[in-house]
Amino acid sequence: MENMQSAVDTLVHSSNTLFILIGAVMVLAMHAGFAFLEVGTVRQKNQVNALSKILSDFAVSTLAYFFIGYWISYGVNFLQPAAVIASDHGYGLVKFFFLLTFAAAIPAIISGGIAERARFAPQLCATVLIVAFVYPFFEGMMWNGNFGLQAWLLKTFGAGFHDFAGSVVVHAMGGWLALAAVTLLGPRNGRYRDGKLVAYPPSSIPFLALGSWILIVGWFGFNVMSAQTLDGVSGLVAVNSLMAMVGGTVAALLVGRNDPGFLHNGPLAGLVAVCAGSDLMHPVGALATGIIAGALFVWCFTAAQVRWKIDDVLGVWPLHGVCGVWGGIACGIFGQASWGGIGGVSLISQLIGSALGVVIALAGGFVVYGVIKLCLGLRLSQEQEYYGADLSIHKIGAVSHD
Repeated sequence: MENMQSAVDTLVHSSNTLFILIGAVMVLAMHAGFAFLEVGTVRQKNQVNALSKILSDFAVSTLAYFFIGYWISYGVNFLQPAAVIASDHGYGLVKFFFLLTFAAAIPAIISGGIAERARFAPQLCATVLIVAFVYPFFEGMMWNGNFGLQAWLLKTFGAGFHDFAGSVVVHAMGGWLALAAVTLLGPRNGRYRDGKLVAYPPSSIPFLALGSWILIVGWFGFNVMSAQTLDGVSGLVAVNSLMAMVGGTVAALLVGRNDPGFLHNGPLAGLVAVCAGSDLMHPVGALATGIIAGALFVWCFTAAQVRWKIDDVLGVWPLHGVCGVWGGIACGIFGQASWGGIGGVSLISQLIGSALGVVIALAGGFVVYGVIKLCLGLRLSQEQEYYGADLSIHKIGAVSHD
């Protein structure tokens, strides 16, 4: 009997390890999506830089999160014998891998906002500070109960802040950090003339579309595998993700008037927004969440670029920042049993948690990028920006001119 129970336990542990490993690999693949979305959006003279930033940011994010960030969030220290940290078939290590891919998404998001004029080494320094300290501070507060905020929300409002897959913890955090960075950087040279926007069309719609599709597919690992164990997996999360993605696509298509850039960011807006409540909402609620997110992205992107003169190249603040906050709030609306959801969520707690995410991201962003701007400088020189980051930083272009 004991042998049978031991065999069952082994099967459970190994299955959970494989499950979350597949999720980690799917979210890792999303970083290729971030890369190609940026490659397709920036001008050709900055394509190599876009690819180089995403891979380099992931590498330094891994080091920062392994040695510092994960310990701040979850109190886990990996500087122990391998036999200790690899117990339970290494589930704890693979869980770190999975959550690392979330943490590394933060600089990947920021990369799209600061494209075409940010210096390479200072951005890597910012990545280290953000992934080691700023993001883990909020992540640990919301996903590990650090500092007692979740306990207070539960006691006061009947439910803690609910963010199943990171609408606020990951996406809003990345988007609002990017807004701080973009503000300190300023617009690209020539982007505004006589107070009017000068169009910089995408260099490659096919690459932009490829990036969007890679992100869409990987997102089902991002959301569904956030259960982290096989017994917690839910088909509801998958279908809600699908419905929000479709809702965002249709809304962006209509509101964006067939613009392919809006069209291919619309599904991402819906997916950002549904992360928080994907385990609670009815599929119709998820569809509504995605529709609102898709329209919200188009409106905020246009207003930011034209009216507010915020030169956010990929629109990461409206896409991740604004839609991420909407996702946190939408969870508190469509997650309610009265709206067809499973319940157990408080709108007030969702509002407080979402607002706190914005405050921490903005404060952290202005501190990190402000100090780096003061000490190292953030921008390429006017000449470097003119020739492009590819030749100025990497000494090679994306296309051979032999």
